[in-house]
Amino acid sequence: MTPIAQSYYVRHDDSHFESTIHAQGAWNPHEQHMAPVAGIMAHVLESFEARSGLRIARISYEILGLIPDGEFEIVPSMVRPGRTIELVQAELIAGGRVAVRATAWRLQTSDTTEVHGIVDSRMPDRGHAAEPLSLAEWPGGYIRSIEVCPLPDHAAGSGRAWLRTPYPLLTSEPVSDFARLAGLVDTSNGIATRVKPGEGGYAFPNVDLQIHLYRVPTGEWLGLENAVNFGTDGVGLTSTVLHDTDGPFGRAEQILTIRKL
Repeated sequence: MTPIAQSYYVRHDDSHFESTIHAQGAWNPHEQHMAPVAGIMAHVLESFEARSGLRIARISYEILGLIPDGEFEIVPSMVRPGRTIELVQAELIAGGRVAVRATAWRLQTSDTTEVHGIVDSRMPDRGHAAEPLSLAEWPGGYIRSIEVCPLPDHAAGSGRAWLRTPYPLLTSEPVSDFARLAGLVDTSNGIATRVKPGEGGYAFPNVDLQIHLYRVPTGEWLGLENAVNFGTDGVGLTSTVLHDTDGPFGRAEQILTIRKL
């Protein structure tokens, strides 16, 4: 681990980065947590061949195995160019292999105010939150880097909480609110678990993360309103409505592999 810990990552050049202790994962001490990984990859994709009038509307992350800590490379590419719709990709390469592959649809923006409508309900603001939630059952530097404020009805398998981090993804350059908040979304699988990690000998890591955005988020606080479902055959799903201080802005899905340790 690099001794520098003012941010989640240190940039070495155009494509090479290094994780700090704040990016440390929960399942293994020598891996990165997917939450900040999602943020740094969103940052790279957002800036790759960026054009005005297009924005990221969906990012799909495929977690291809353990994400090693330390130095890694992110390589972006254009999969499907287009004037109004395009698909871009980024691969995080660490330890000689692709650890995470992310694809993002960028769509043309226009004024659709006259047909605007959102079905998702607004989550109560932080003023209704209880004392900060203890996540002591989770190890790792990432978990210790965040503040989680649950709402009174927060419960196992059905959580509602606000969270933020005092640490930026990078100190060397500006990072958008979107990328910063994207770097917190994966936390949803750990804030309202059906069983505590390791309880009864079970682990339930996610193998993907899908983020759909019908509005560009702003601010430093992310609201997570989730539902955690465990099937009977070793597969589960964490589904989340995403909020910022202005209201709901999108949804996230995480498919889980439920395993006896």
